[in-house]
Amino acid sequence: MHIIHIVCFPYAFQSLRFDFVTNSRITQLTSINSKNSHMNVFACKYMKFDQIHIIAPKASPNTDGIHIGSSSNIQILDSTIATGDDCVSMSPGSKNINIRNVMCGPSHGISVGSLGGGPNEEDVSGLMVTNCTSIGTQNGLRVKTWARSYTSNVFNLTFEDIIMDNVNNPIIIDQQYCPSHNCEKGDSQVQIRDVKYRNIRGISSSKIAVAFDCSKGKPCEKIELNNINLTYHGDEGVVASSCSNVKGIANGQQLPGSCI
Repeated sequence: MHIIHIVCFPYAFQSLRFDFVTNSRITQLTSINSKNSHMNVFACKYMKFDQIHIIAPKASPNTDGIHIGSSSNIQILDSTIATGDDCVSMSPGSKNINIRNVMCGPSHGISVGSLGGGPNEEDVSGLMVTNCTSIGTQNGLRVKTWARSYTSNVFNLTFEDIIMDNVNNPIIIDQQYCPSHNCEKGDSQVQIRDVKYRNIRGISSSKIAVAFDCSKGKPCEKIELNNINLTYHGDEGVVASSCSNVKGIANGQQLPGSCI
């Protein structure tokens, strides 16, 4: 017996929606203080967003910068995003997404998910995030799935050449995602595999700079850490990693020390 996770917003107004759009470019556009997501991309193919500027207060809920779902071959380039939620969020069916040279923050970071909330969800695959900077964000690079979720897959994700500046959770996989703190208990059935973190550097605002809280029922597989250099200057102690149910490999510099 599963419960479908549905979040209702009393004023779910999105500033811009792109539904079933193909072969298009959105450029030099500014969005300020959306009531909900600034830009929603659904069932689109071969779209390019560049020189986009998105602004919303840090405390404004659900104001995702660009939210992508059931779409493929989407590019987000050379942009700045400051919101009260995710800079870019990728929901089920996001495939071959390229995010490059994006300045993110304040916000909740760049997120995959949440996933596994409903039956027959499409997989997420082929994400490439490169040359991006997170400043003062809640998360840096996040993958999140519901606990006791429906079955789906996340694979072939690459995060490379990323700068973290005072980020609370620079690298995080959370397979116990439950923002209401009142979710059904159980293991996530979303399989996460083939995720690469390369040349991630900067400053964590919390002691735990790398956190992999993966599913006991379907552990994360083929996770790669390569040249990680994240420091912490707070009073909680030495910077550290935290791992649960994760299999992978670590190469090159590892600060904090790898736990996989």
